[in-house]
Amino acid sequence: MSKPKTTSWREARAKRPVNDDAVANHVARMAAEERAYRLREIREEQGVTQKELAERMAITQPTISALESGALDRSGIATIKAYVEALGGDIEVTATFGDRRFVVSSGK
Repeated sequence: MSKPKTTSWREARAKRPVNDDAVANHVARMAAEERAYRLREIREEQGVTQKELAERMAITQPTISALESGALDRSGIATIKAYVEALGGDIEVTATFGDRRFVVSSGK
């Protein structure tokens, strides 16, 4: 009886190389979901429901749900600003050019 051939990790990886674009997309999606989750935590800490926040912002509750599910990157700055301000926060928009940072707008 012959012994089954084993494959080294290096050989297995060579057959299925890492798709760097797919990894970058997953990392970006996870980061967006984490930011959205943090906003939801703040809303919940204040005892505000999605419906109440939507009414404050004059938008729909499903829009709040989408924001809190990670749609921040697809949302306009005005919507995110309204969300933060409706919870009593300020927003700052920063542009980055290599190692230079420039505050484009500040709610303060």
